[in-house]
Amino acid sequence: MPELPEVESLRRVLVERALGRCVVRADLVAFSVLKTVDPPLTALLGLELTDAIRRGKHLAVGTDGLWLAFHLARAGWLQWRPQQPATVPRPGRGPLALRIALDDGGGFDLTEAGTQRKLAVHVVRSLDDVDRIRTLGPDPLDDSFTVDDLARVLAAAGRAQLKGVLKDQRALAGIGNAYSDEILHAARLSPFKAADSLTDEQTREVYTATRSLLTAAIETASGLGPEKLKAEKKASMRVHGREGEACGVCGATILSVHYADSSLQYCPVCQTGGKPLADRRMSRLLK
Repeated sequence: MPELPEVESLRRVLVERALGRCVVRADLVAFSVLKTVDPPLTALLGLELTDAIRRGKHLAVGTDGLWLAFHLARAGWLQWRPQQPATVPRPGRGPLALRIALDDGGGFDLTEAGTQRKLAVHVVRSLDDVDRIRTLGPDPLDDSFTVDDLARVLAAAGRAQLKGVLKDQRALAGIGNAYSDEILHAARLSPFKAADSLTDEQTREVYTATRSLLTAAIETASGLGPEKLKAEKKASMRVHGREGEACGVCGATILSVHYADSSLQYCPVCQTGGKPLADRRMSRLLK
């Protein structure tokens, strides 16, 4: 799933390659991805792209009075094409969901792999018209976001598991499954620890790890095209997706907790005092 660093990198690609160009075609291939009807998608035709912004894991390109906003969900992606095909794509079973062609011949495609179709596209006059954007929590990389702000987020979450709070877009915007694993490993905390049980020092560790890891990921991806971002993210992970490998800090074997449609990874020595977590959602191990 694209998370804050990858979405920010895609935003920068759009700033560099798309701004100042006009939309000449907007081909909707997977009709289910478009979640709005007014304004219509065709309202974008002829308009110049003047802005590209990120809100959490959402991307939006702006024109004069309209926004094309999209959330890539788990399996969605943005692919840049220096030259878009002249033919209009037909609806089918392929990954292509939406094609935007610009007046210089280039443009971008929104694609989605797999069978679960959760990619969401909105054409709106204000980004606040998108419910999931309007209800986002604070951005952890915002200059105004402090360790005290994080402490308030954790306190408000009560006994909720720490990893779940980091992933909750209404609590913090932009962190998903992979980077929450990385943050908790860097902070040496169990993913199942209760959010409101952290000491001041542990809260500061989470704050520092969050900002440093996300910032480093953005810097590492700087200048990379969309086609290289996924591989770069995977290569940079220290625990996420590394089940069975040795922890780079202590050498212990990285373990997993599996759920119905996802999993988390952690180091039992660095994070849980040498105790493996029960491989089920309702594990009682909190420390």
